[in-house]
Amino acid sequence: MASNFKILIKRYEDHIHLRLYGDFDGSSAHELINLLKQYGHSASKIHIYTDGLNQVHTFGLRIFNKRLRIMKDYTHRIAFSGNPARVFANQSENISD
Repeated sequence: MASNFKILIKRYEDHIHLRLYGDFDGSSAHELINLLKQYGHSASKIHIYTDGLNQVHTFGLRIFNKRLRIMKDYTHRIAFSGNPARVFANQSENISD
């Protein structure tokens, strides 16, 4: 995992808010996916804020996309926001392929 990557988690009723900080690489992708697995079944909406990311590595996005395909039942509940959010959202839109 990128040594500076972290995820802050807040729960508001049945909504989960995840704020990403640092560099997003392959290990970071696994950490995010594991949290989505942990909270995805009980959350009606998962908000992922990406403004705190410094770098988003292509390899990390590929890992994220591949692992998210397995969880396609959760993807309609995930909303990305922040400057690099477009890159993540583009990845999750391709899940049904």
